[in-house]
Amino acid sequence: MYATLIAVAALWGAATGLLVPRAAYRFSVEPEDAWREACPAGHALTGPGRGWLGSARCSACATAGATAAVPTETGPDTDEAPHAPHAPHAAPWRRGGPRYAPALLAPVVSALGCAAVAATTGARPELAAWLLLAPVAVLLAAIDRRVHRLPDELTLPAAGAAAALLGVAALLPEHGGSWLSALLGGAGLGAFYLLLFLVNPNGMGFGDVKLALSLGVVLGWYGWAVVFAGGFAGFLFGAVYGLALMIMRRAGRRTGIPFGPFMIAGAVLGVLLGGLAA
Repeated sequence: MYATLIAVAALWGAATGLLVPRAAYRFSVEPEDAWREACPAGHALTGPGRGWLGSARCSACATAGATAAVPTETGPDTDEAPHAPHAPHAAPWRRGGPRYAPALLAPVVSALGCAAVAATTGARPELAAWLLLAPVAVLLAAIDRRVHRLPDELTLPAAGAAAALLGVAALLPEHGGSWLSALLGGAGLGAFYLLLFLVNPNGMGFGDVKLALSLGVVLGWYGWAVVFAGGFAGFLFGAVYGLALMIMRRAGRRTGIPFGPFMIAGAVLGVLLGGLAA
């Protein structure tokens, strides 16, 4: 039963992770720009959920990619579309444009995370909340990594969803946390990040403040010790990453890095610790 639970959680993570690249691509725009409606090659994105759900590459791109390999002066494979030697950008999905082709990273990370959470949480009611929130967390991390942005359309509903899901879990027997503690954790971590933003707006984005609300709710479910541990882990992960970039001379002291993925990673670690201790 225990092994089956972990396997099902891993399958759920992999399946939902496969849907992340398209949504991340559509959300990964500058604040003043509208969400993307077309693939990098200009084909309209269609499918379930008004084109938000589906495979990471549209069928038109797959067809064009299959027919784009034609002999040229430079070799049998080219970045240009067939019969368009003077259109170097005819196939931007193959020329380094915004890529959202199928990748293993999102489903693998999601599967491993869901499996780990299932292993530490067990069959307690809050596991359903963690599994439902996991795809949103992976999506937010992917968007922030791309454009250093955490959209309100995801962060604010995530906070409400986390509170509602844990509220339901608190009504069920054998739950391992406290709903009141979760709400207080969200308010506390959100207030802390808001303070950091007010002190140094250039060093902390307001999207991070909104993300902290949902992460605080999740961590607060297991108590204040887990809130502190998960919050500290996020800063630690971010600091290690920034230091590594500086050592490799790929960033300076004032280089901005996407902090959302590290906040989420710290929260996942906190949930794992909380699940083990509950």
